[in-house]
Amino acid sequence: MARPAVNFITGNANKLGEVKAILEPAIEVRSQALDLPEIQGSSMEEVTIDKCRRAAELVGGPVLVEDTCLCFNALNGLPGPYIKWFLKSIGHEGLNNLLAAYSDKSAKAVCTFAYSAGPGHEPVLFQGITEGKIVPARGPSNFGWDPIFEYEGKTYAEMEKAEKNKISHRGKALAKLQAWFAEQASS
Repeated sequence: MARPAVNFITGNANKLGEVKAILEPAIEVRSQALDLPEIQGSSMEEVTIDKCRRAAELVGGPVLVEDTCLCFNALNGLPGPYIKWFLKSIGHEGLNNLLAAYSDKSAKAVCTFAYSAGPGHEPVLFQGITEGKIVPARGPSNFGWDPIFEYEGKTYAEMEKAEKNKISHRGKALAKLQAWFAEQASS
């Protein structure tokens, strides 16, 4: 049986690299950068499902989309799905400053993938969560908020890629996706 292939919808080279490192060679990962509007005021699951449906229509075939959130527990889950915009506006230091008045620096990194076999197919969700805490930036600052999210004493940015992929929110969600594909192949 041929290995499954997905069109991962991203323009982010770092995300593409992580997804390929985790899924290949079992699942072939192709990439397309599409500018998909994101619905606002909805749950992370609803945002991901909507993006997946739109992408499947545009691509006309199997797609994989992702939505990543960084949820500060002291702020009832904010910035959550808006992390990209918070980071762009206020940077790592500004994100830390949001928690300055709180003793609770705990956070969770949440990654939600949606897969659709193509137009008209209902998206299937795969979610991974990693509990950690927000710290002053440490390590290379070339991938989003990795320098401020600490898990067991190291920020994501300080970890080797293979180490991060084993414990990260993205790695956990993709492990569920791999298990689902394996289950589909055996049934």
